[in-house]
Formats: sequence, structure tokens, C-alpha cells
Amino acid sequence: MINAALVGIDFGKIDFEAALHELDLLTKSAGARSVITITGRRCSPDAKLFIGKGKAEELKEAIRHYAAELVILNHSLSPGQQRNLENFLGTRVVDRTALILDIFAQRAKSYEGKLQVELAQLNYLSTRLVRAWTHLERQKGGIGLRGPGETQLETDRRLIGGRVKLLKMRLAKLRRQHDTQRRLRKRNGTISISVVGYTNAGKSTLFNALTKAKVYAADQLFATLDTTSRRVYLDTIGNVVLSDTVGFIRELPYQLVAAFRATLEETVHADILLHVVDASNSVRRDQMDEVNEVLSDINCADIPQILVWNKIDLVPRLISHRPYIQRDETGRISRVFLSAHTGEGLDLLRQAISELVRLNIELQ
Repeated sequence: MINAALVGIDFGKIDFEAALHELDLLTKSAGARSVITITGRRCSPDAKLFIGKGKAEELKEAIRHYAAELVILNHSLSPGQQRNLENFLGTRVVDRTALILDIFAQRAKSYEGKLQVELAQLNYLSTRLVRAWTHLERQKGGIGLRGPGETQLETDRRLIGGRVKLLKMRLAKLRRQHDTQRRLRKRNGTISISVVGYTNAGKSTLFNALTKAKVYAADQLFATLDTTSRRVYLDTIGNVVLSDTVGFIRELPYQLVAAFRATLEETVHADILLHVVDASNSVRRDQMDEVNEVLSDINCADIPQILVWNKIDLVPRLISHRPYIQRDETGRISRVFLSAHTGEGLDLLRQAISELVRLNIELQ
């Protein structure tokens, strides 16, 4: 396991302790071990080194002392900042975007998921080719190696551009297949429900509990990447299609939002969203805001939601309530409190879904 030095700078905009905890979870999910965490406060990033010269000196000493092989920053770096830090520290530097991309690359299992991850990685890499090929920025030469006057950098850009074009064509074909499947469901009057939420909120556990499926679920970030759909029978309304989707996270890299368009379209075309919230997490309100922001970005803000406050078995002060349905001032369902792990409250969620489906049908 790789020893990593973690770095977090407090710019005063988020819950800093929660952000550091999330960085540690991301690091573990990627297969690395945190040996030291360096923190600091700044009003804004340093243009050259992001963390500033003094903090970079402190980090360099920590790397030597703790024998760290990798530096992971809880921030997105420009190609220049990443290159400058690596030169200054003498070790590899990974920013938040690259860390999440690495986890996605490890977790993608389906053909479509692998295509989407590769596309995201290539889009990210294309902005950093100068860093990757600085030592090769010269004309190719030698017997059998003479090219059409291209530098190594130009050749690499051309190869990546060609691969990106191919990946987009393959994903477009898969998207058309998904569109056909969705039109058939619509024609048959089948209700589509998507499970959304912050990563590690318990979406896959809830999906398995409702569908009796065996989707991989674990106490780790981004345990699920590939969308899985199953038919579920609900009393009074019949069969619905339930889809488990990739989890959202703070500052979800735009490369992933773009590349996972086909996966996220299951959410876009849903009739109802089950927004799963980890009730035991101290920053659950912030996580809900992050999810709603991404939903807004992909034009899903107007889809009816049921807030599912999951993991009530881990929150002692909620135990007295037991599973229950909370309604707003108009009498409509706003939240369902349950535990997907123990199964408590699942019957209430089924009831809530049926009620919302009937209401939507009446309003059409």
C-alpha cells in the first residue's frame, strides 16, 4: 500500500474537518494509506504552488520524515501548479480530481462504465500533456522512427484526440440503446424511479433491500459506478423500474459529469427520485445541497423527490422516532426515516412511493 501525505487548505468556505475526513476516505478507497495530514489557512490559492512557499517547505520535510511516496491534495490544481509542486517536492502530486478518477477507474465493471471512465481520464490528461511530455518535446528521429515532422507532444495530442472521438461514438451508440429502452418503458406506462444521493449514503443497500438484488454495497466511497435497473412490484400501482445510480460528491469533477452523461440520463428521465441521505452524517445538510446542485446542473431539479433519511439505526436521537413518514404543511410526503441495513421502514417507503405515483397520475 502506498504511503501518502494528505494536504488540505482551509479557505473558509466549507466544513473543513468534514472535508479532511472525506479526503481520508477517498485516499483509502483509492488503495493508499495516509501517513501525515498537512493543513493550513489561506484567503486564496497561491498562483505558483497553490499552498504557498512556506507550506510547501513544511510538506517537503514531512515527506522526507514519513517516507511518503505520494502527495494528495483535497483541491483541484491547474497543470502549472501541479508541475511546480512536483518539481519543488520531488515526488508525485495528485489532486482531488485525479484521485476520484483513479477510484472510478478501479470500480468501473461494465463496458459502459469503463468507456466513461477512460473518456474522463483522457479529458483530464489532455490538459496536462505538457507536464507529461516535457522531456520528449523534440523531433522524433532515427531509422524507422522518422515521423511527418510532428513533435512527441503533437503526436500524443493527436492519438488522445482520436481515442476520445472513438469513445464518444461508442457512448453515443449506448445512449441510443438506452433511449430505445426508455421509450419502451414509457409506451408500456412503466414508472421509472432513480435512487440518488451523496456517495456512501446507502443507496445500493437500499436498492438491494427493495429489489432483492445483489448489487455491490460497501462502507466506502463510490462503491457503485454502474447503473443497475430492476423491476419492483408495489401494491396498488404494479411494477415500477428502480435504478441505482453513481453517488455524487463535493466538487464532482466536471470531466466525470460530462463522461457519465449516459449514466446520469437514467436520473434525467426518471419520474421520481429517491434522494438518499445519511442521517448519521454531521454534514448531511451540506451533502443534500451538493446533490441538489448536481441535479440542477443536469436538469433534474423539477423531478418529484422523496427524501429518504437512511441509517437511523446509527443515530441514537432518532431512534425514539422509529421509522416514520414526515409530511409538509400541505400533507404531502417530505421525508421517510428508515434503515436500509436493518430493513426498518422499508414498508413506509413503499407506501410513500405508491402515494406519490398515484398523485402524479392524478395531476397529469
